[in-house]
Amino acid sequence: MRKLIVALVTAFLCVPALAVAGSTPSPADSAAAQKQCRAELNAMTAAPFKLLYGGKSNAFGKCVSRRASQNAANRANAAAQCSSARDADAAGFAAKYGIGPNHKNAFVRCVSLTTKAIAAAQVSATINASKQCAAELKADPTAFKAKYGPNTTKSKGFGKCVSAKVKQSG
Repeated sequence: MRKLIVALVTAFLCVPALAVAGSTPSPADSAAAQKQCRAELNAMTAAPFKLLYGGKSNAFGKCVSRRASQNAANRANAAAQCSSARDADAAGFAAKYGIGPNHKNAFVRCVSLTTKAIAAAQVSATINASKQCAAELKADPTAFKAKYGPNTTKSKGFGKCVSAKVKQSG
């Protein structure tokens, strides 16, 4: 009995610690990340994509890794948003997101749709920002370098530019 109590107390103490650490990307997050990165690569072309993700042949892998982590965080944020919406109006929530006559799986569907919308907005903002930064870099490389880089890693500042523009748009 004592072992059971110790095990339960330990389990209850560990769960909040895991929740604070953040969500780890699931296989679905990684699969979605690959599609998102492919869309970015096709929209940006290879040169800005490689500048953004800081690699030569491994830029796509870095993109997938970053997007998969973002997708996991987006899923956690979407779950919180859906939980709040469900608590505010349970009947309306079930009617909006539920499937079938009993409105089953409303919460799961809400999280899925919200996560996809957040990710699509992030990808679109990144693509738009990279196009703006590529045009700015092409127009005046010296001014671009003075404004965005180089930093301590001697990068050309393209990632800083994209990050700043994404933050401005969101």
